[in-house]
Amino acid sequence: MRSEFTAVIEKDGDWYIAYCPEIPGANGQGKTMEECKRSLAAAISLILEDRREDALRGAPEDAIRDVVAVV
Repeated sequence: MRSEFTAVIEKDGDWYIAYCPEIPGANGQGKTMEECKRSLAAAISLILEDRREDALRGAPEDAIRDVVAVV
């Protein structure tokens, strides 16, 4: 599944820095814009994985877990 998020990118000296307004705490940086976007994508992925694991810790053992696709 492909998800798209907003990347707000700014130039700061020799670096590009970015954040994602939809995912608080997701930040990236790089010497090029592409490197910066890859860094941000990795941060988003880690945050979402951590949030999913954290949220599922409270789910009852007998709860049904299924997948829903958002397009």
